[in-house]
Amino acid sequence: MSFLDRMIFGNNLRDWLVALIITVVITVVAWIIQRIFIARFIKLTDRTKTSWDNVLAKVFSQTKLYLMVVLAFYFGSLALTFPETTDYWLGRIAFFAVLIQIAIWGNELVTGLIQRYQEEHLDDEAGNVTTLRAASFLIKLALFSIILLLALDNAGIKVDTLIASLGIGSIAVALAVQNILADLFASLSIALDQPFVIGDFIIVDDYLGTVENIGLKTTRVRSLSGEQLIFANNDLLNSRIRNYKRMGERRVLFSIGVTYQTSHQLLEKIPGMIRETIEAQASTRFDRAHFQSFGDSAMIFEVVYYVLTADYNIYMDIQQNINLALVREFEANGIEFAYPTQTLYIKNEAAVD
Repeated sequence: MSFLDRMIFGNNLRDWLVALIITVVITVVAWIIQRIFIARFIKLTDRTKTSWDNVLAKVFSQTKLYLMVVLAFYFGSLALTFPETTDYWLGRIAFFAVLIQIAIWGNELVTGLIQRYQEEHLDDEAGNVTTLRAASFLIKLALFSIILLLALDNAGIKVDTLIASLGIGSIAVALAVQNILADLFASLSIALDQPFVIGDFIIVDDYLGTVENIGLKTTRVRSLSGEQLIFANNDLLNSRIRNYKRMGERRVLFSIGVTYQTSHQLLEKIPGMIRETIEAQASTRFDRAHFQSFGDSAMIFEVVYYVLTADYNIYMDIQQNINLALVREFEANGIEFAYPTQTLYIKNEAAVD
């Protein structure tokens, strides 16, 4: 008996060699085809105007080598003779590998589509972006659930019986992870109700910043000083949130004080000066200017006007222009700004002999 006729697991070495050659050839050919296809597809996407095809290129690039090896081994095993049980599990393993690869493709496709949509529409459709990011989790959850059920079913496990047996256990699990579930449902509430969306500038208690990401458990906010603030979604919804991004116009209230030496004629002119100064600025609407009260060291005027944009930098530019213009007007009319002062009166009594 020749060396190639030696039997191993019911097959001679000649059959094992054929199976190995088939496995190697299929793996190498599949790997080469994948590389060539992806390279040409990427070149094609570079010549198109749309960026959506880049998502497909990234999806195809996620094809794993293990899938090629497992499928190649399965086809190679067809040249061998195995017991029925072994053939059954080889087929199941190949099927499981395909399911895992489909899950990877699906996850990459959903993630890529959401990211691409966010890049193109974040500025004008931030609400839709936030909703889609939450919906992507539900889509992935459904995808993975279906794949898991298919895998269990093909493994011979009765899925309906398994689901029924999970009823009581799910109650205990829900009690153990109730905080996590609270944050999860809060995330869905944020996505659907949209008290804020990605890109909004919000203030929560003493913290303020721009929303960068709304996740399943936490929301991440970039503060003005640069650090990242992380809020649990449930805690965030239980807080009082001020959303400045949705402010159509900004109401501004400020006060100025003039000295008590200012004559009543000049006091009567001050509201008119303030009104003319504010109305001279673009993107403003004057509301009122009144002699409000007598302070300890000054006579106080209260002023209210509106900036017709929510942009904070524009508001500060306008306020600066108003302050400088009032300084010039007051100097020209001989009006002095007040500052905290105290006058000390000393009574000089004649010395008693």
